[in-house]
Amino acid sequence: MLKNYIKIAWRNLLRYKFVSFINLFGLSIGITCCLLIALYVLDELSYDRYNSKADQIYRVERTFLNTESKSVSLELGAVAPPVGPLLQNDFKEIQALTSILPIGGMTFQYQDKVFNEDNVYCADEDLFKVFDFTVTKGDPKTALQEPYSIMLSEEMAKKYFGTENPLNKLLKVDQKLTGTVTGVYKSLPSNAHWHPNIMVSFSTLRDTAIYGEEQLRTNWGNNAFYTYVLLPKDYNAGKLETQFPSFLNRHIPGADNKAQEWTFLSLRKLTDIHLHSHKDSELEENGDIKRVYIFSIIGLFILLIACINYMNLSTARSALRAKEIGIRKVVGAEKTELIYQFLSESVLLCLLASLISVVLTGMALSGLNLLAGKTFTLNHLLQVPILIAITILPFIIGVLSGIYPALFLSGFQPIKVLKGIFKTGEHTFSLRKALVVFQFSISIILIVGTLIVFRQLQYIQNKSLGFNKEQIVVLNNNQGLDGTFQSFKTSLLANPNVKEVGRSSRIPSGRLLDAAGSQINLGNGLAPSKADIKYVRSDAGFIPTYGIDIITGRNFRADNDRDTSSFILNEAAVRVLGLTPEDAIGKPFKYDTRAGQIVGVMNDFNFESLHQRILPLVLFSSTDENGYGRISIKVNGNVQQALAHLQAVWEKYLPETPFTYTFLDDRFADLYKAEQQQQVIFTLFSCIAIAIACLGLFGLSAFTITQRVKEIGIRKVLGASTTTIIRLLSTDFLRLVLIAAVIALPLAWYVMSNWLNDFAYRIEMEWWIFGFALVMALIIAFVTISFQAIKAALANPVNSLRNE
Repeated sequence: MLKNYIKIAWRNLLRYKFVSFINLFGLSIGITCCLLIALYVLDELSYDRYNSKADQIYRVERTFLNTESKSVSLELGAVAPPVGPLLQNDFKEIQALTSILPIGGMTFQYQDKVFNEDNVYCADEDLFKVFDFTVTKGDPKTALQEPYSIMLSEEMAKKYFGTENPLNKLLKVDQKLTGTVTGVYKSLPSNAHWHPNIMVSFSTLRDTAIYGEEQLRTNWGNNAFYTYVLLPKDYNAGKLETQFPSFLNRHIPGADNKAQEWTFLSLRKLTDIHLHSHKDSELEENGDIKRVYIFSIIGLFILLIACINYMNLSTARSALRAKEIGIRKVVGAEKTELIYQFLSESVLLCLLASLISVVLTGMALSGLNLLAGKTFTLNHLLQVPILIAITILPFIIGVLSGIYPALFLSGFQPIKVLKGIFKTGEHTFSLRKALVVFQFSISIILIVGTLIVFRQLQYIQNKSLGFNKEQIVVLNNNQGLDGTFQSFKTSLLANPNVKEVGRSSRIPSGRLLDAAGSQINLGNGLAPSKADIKYVRSDAGFIPTYGIDIITGRNFRADNDRDTSSFILNEAAVRVLGLTPEDAIGKPFKYDTRAGQIVGVMNDFNFESLHQRILPLVLFSSTDENGYGRISIKVNGNVQQALAHLQAVWEKYLPETPFTYTFLDDRFADLYKAEQQQQVIFTLFSCIAIAIACLGLFGLSAFTITQRVKEIGIRKVLGASTTTIIRLLSTDFLRLVLIAAVIALPLAWYVMSNWLNDFAYRIEMEWWIFGFALVMALIIAFVTISFQAIKAALANPVNSLRNE
């Protein structure tokens, strides 16, 4: 019997080729979208789960509060260096603890091979007790014990040593220190939340010239140490968190049992970091669980739209199979057998669609990798969840999409069918209308989402940031320039293509993470302010390089040694201090331990991305050369000639350090990669959803027009024009689109309002966006309907009436 079902199903697919093609196309595209989104979602959910003890590992995080308002002023994924050792000493339930310190770009040299390297970390000897690494050379128990020990990823080992054995080889670091290679490890998988290329032993930091033992024990202000604890299996991490307030009160000098009023520690599960952690400091850019939810819902909706198409098209051609069903029933076919027959057709179609979708998915992987920044290969399709999905989806989709047509078709009464008085019933038609409304509701939501994402990105790209980010080249300030920077700067400015040169501890496009307490004299001596003010160390060249306006007062003097007691505040900082820009000039001001006066007020500018509001900011000059980590250079004229000049000067002063640079506008563009990806995905999925929904509308219009053939013939005989008939046939369907808009537009407004809430600076959702989406949907629907409507309106009425 099963063989017979499959044979008949195959014959029916071949007999109704056009309808079968539309169904096959819709289901294939729908399943392909689901498989692609499933690959993305599974990858996002798999982060850090490669660790054998992933569910027992927690990151220690630190949050700072405004002492007056108690609101959060800073959230960090890292803590101060004393926290790790003290936690391990005070809490015996901690089975292992490790701290890592990102140390940014550094220069490494072996013989004549010199490279600037990113993703360099200091890591302690307990790292391998917490995280799973595959160490291919060296002993993981001792590789990071001794000072100046260095471990390399396999890629780094090959880069520097080729086929040589790297163990015990010497690497020069920043032209000052020499380290010994003590181990090689396989790079962490792509679904890790950090990817160290080089690891230097943590004990190296104990060298006074680098950091110092005293600093590691007492510095509670440098919160740059990412600390992870390994807890017992099934241990309640909340129990440990409740003891953190007393822990901080015991150990922070001068806490006086009030540490919880301005700072607290918390724990975050390792497997939650990638999707749920959005701290002001992260080792790498994380994903977002909201994005996973959005993409999952879109994939599900596209598949549902495809299933609805099958239902609509199957019932639309029910009149073509009515007599077949009547004859089957007359010769003894039971209703159950007919249901099995139609379900077998549906499942067979879905099996074919699944096979096609696997091929399409493989072809689309490169596009997905480019769009999402992933490295998917065909092997990822062999994951157990994907294989299970590919195996069972045809049956689930086949049954879900085929059960209604099967019940509907098998319910025909053979006597009425064979007498030619077959009718489908109003409830059937209403259900199909409801399904089309659902399809177009989703399509309209996606159209609105696409427009708003596009408008917001356009706004971001065009909004004035309060400074000029164009043609600014950024260099790392190498310590080799200590003492020679002024002559280095003079050499740079000797070329007419170089306009300005400035130094700073941070540059726009980065996060403002540095802050300290401030005091202001408002007439009664210095008194602590209630303001949270971030700081950046900068020299006199910083403001002119970025084209920042000084509203009142002055810039730093060029000779920074004589201007180290001066402060320049932005407008936001002046406001929170309760001053006007004019009143602020000359006011005595103290920031942390540095005392002086306010000499200038600059305009507010977006130092960070437009996701963050403009924060109160103070600039002051560094008392030593090491206070500046970046060099910013404003170039004009011929950029390529300017870059050649920069490289020539760099190689003159730092011949052993490779010349590398970035453009500031590229750094700002990188801040909005996620939004750019969302724009492309919204656009792509909107087009797919609309195309599949149009197929559904095509099916419903075909069904309706088939039922009204004689009515159309009579109207034409009585003198109705082609235009009148087209309007008559189109009105009902366009009304469905209007109903879909009534449902979809409020939902779209709600969803996109929440999306825009992630931006401190955002567009307003103007009415025309929703109107445009409605008009687009109406036009698309009318074009789809008009094909069938024009065909029916132009048909010869004699052909439809002679069969009465």
